[in-house]
Amino acid sequence: MPSKNTPVSIAAVAMHAGVSVATVSRVMNGLDGVRPVTRDKVLASVTALGYRMNHLARNLRTAASRLLLTMVPDVGNPFYSEIVRGIDSVAREHGYFVMLCDTGADEGRESAYFDLLRTHRADGAICLDPDTVQHALANESNVLPWVACCEFDPAIAVPYVGVDNYRAAGDAVRHLIERGHTRIGLINSDQRYRYARERQRGYLDAMRAAGLPIHPEWRQLVESLDYDAGKHAALQMMAQPEAPSAIFAVSDTLAIGALSAMRQLNKRVPEEVAVIGFDDIAIAAQTWPPLSTIAQPMRLLGETAAKLLLLRLADPEAKVQGVLLDHHLIQRESS
Repeated sequence: MPSKNTPVSIAAVAMHAGVSVATVSRVMNGLDGVRPVTRDKVLASVTALGYRMNHLARNLRTAASRLLLTMVPDVGNPFYSEIVRGIDSVAREHGYFVMLCDTGADEGRESAYFDLLRTHRADGAICLDPDTVQHALANESNVLPWVACCEFDPAIAVPYVGVDNYRAAGDAVRHLIERGHTRIGLINSDQRYRYARERQRGYLDAMRAAGLPIHPEWRQLVESLDYDAGKHAALQMMAQPEAPSAIFAVSDTLAIGALSAMRQLNKRVPEEVAVIGFDDIAIAAQTWPPLSTIAQPMRLLGETAAKLLLLRLADPEAKVQGVLLDHHLIQRESS
């Protein structure tokens, strides 16, 4: 038996199991055509000898890296973490590894990561960057194997998965209206993102449909999705002579920042000011008061994105359709 420091060869496994090298290769690559008893013998020899497949050599032979890219605009945002877990679970189930790429929503950084696809060092990509950034890749949508997750433009011919942000935002605003609010503010984010534009449109249309006033000073636009940005926006909004009695924030992180602002101003939530967010990140249920929100199926978004990409990899010519998943209003004590 080879020493611990000597790599075990595939030939050694074949000799130990009493089969051909080709049979060992078929077993290790998960291919059909091997009898169960023979497969068991090979796997027993693999375990006994401590054989490890040379993935690099295999990739060079098959031109497959077994690597999937997940391009995220901000890895620090807790919204993306559960999506990445969903992607990773499906990828691992199918023998793929996932490389997390923090693009900063920058077109140049995204394109640099896509070079890994162009040079076949990665098999496919899942893009969560703004749809405006994805436009730079539109001319390669039929050439490079990638799918869009959360952010998508149906005009770009790539498979996508997301939620109906327009309808979901309308549901949030209508919930506040049903609770008796007529002065409803909006904390929105970077307009490069389709979700920000669609959620603003949902807010505006729901307000108009109810015949409610829409004051420009009740709409705050922030450049990031961190807690401080939400807090600062809420403080600005509440400083108006006629402040809103309710706030819809387009993400839970912004909404949690708004809750912090209410504490600083000694405003009771929801008695004096109601707050509702969007996403249902894990901490949303742990704030005080617990945050009402629009729940996105974050893990399912990731799982679906990975499955769409695997479908595209399995048949590059297939027409893989976009998917819209359901959202849900979660009413907690903040509204």
